[in-house]
Formats: sequence, structure tokens, C-alpha cells
Amino acid sequence: MSVYTTLQELGITLPQVAAPAAAYLPFVQTGNLVFLSGHISKKDGAVWAGQLGRELTTAQGQEAARLVAIDLLGTLHAATGNLDRIRRVVKLMGLVNSLPTFTEQHLVINGASELFGKVFGAKGQHARSAFGVAQIPLGAAVEIELIVELE
Repeated sequence: MSVYTTLQELGITLPQVAAPAAAYLPFVQTGNLVFLSGHISKKDGAVWAGQLGRELTTAQGQEAARLVAIDLLGTLHAATGNLDRIRRVVKLMGLVNSLPTFTEQHLVINGASELFGKVFGAKGQHARSAFGVAQIPLGAAVEIELIVELE
């Protein structure tokens, strides 16, 4: 089944690639690997700011991570021209804006990991890191970067 059929079944519309907010590219391809720059959490077109363990719950963080994953899919579509070219989601790195006492970063980033599993099936299973950080640009709750391999 096409990735686009799965996205349609999930009710997901791919967003346009956002213009970089600083001196970087949204993605770079080298060989069969595509590296996507970090995407920050947004809700209703605005930065979804907040700190996990203070203003935001783990469940809200998971939703923020899921929305970041949707933004990453939009950028990935722009980078590849066709999401069906994805051979494998290789690595995901998640940063979670959180209090020092918050220890559920791995559960927050599951919001993105689980979506990639639903969209790509076995090809969406990936290596991953999840870190708690003191701050993310613009106060965003979550930032995620991604590496994929193309057919």
C-alpha cells in the first residue's frame, strides 16, 4: 500500500516545508541518505511552547511530537518527491524542553516514533535518542531531527 494511502486513512495532510529560521537547510541528501534538520513543535500554525513537567503533560508532549513528525513528513516529501521511495527510517533524535526532574522524554518522543511506524510499517522502525534539554529555540516543547534511507 502506498504511504499516501496510509496518510489519507490517518487523516493526515502534509504541510508545506517551512522556511528555515536561521542559517541552515531544511534537508540535505548525500548518497541514499536524507538528513532532515530539527523541526520544532507547532500547533495551529504557531510554535507550541512550554516545558514538560511544568506547563505540559507527557500526553501533551506526545501530541506535540506527533505534530512534529507530520511536519517532518512534509519536508521529507519535498526532499524526495515521493514518500514511497523511503527504504527505511534510520534514526530519529528527539529533544524535549523539560524540567530537570522530568524523566519521560522517551514517552514524549513515542508520539513521533509511533506515527512513523503507522505510516511506514516495518520501514518506519528506527534507532532513536530522546534527550531532556533546558530550552529549545522559541521555547518550543519538542524538536526532532530525522535520517532516512532512500531506495
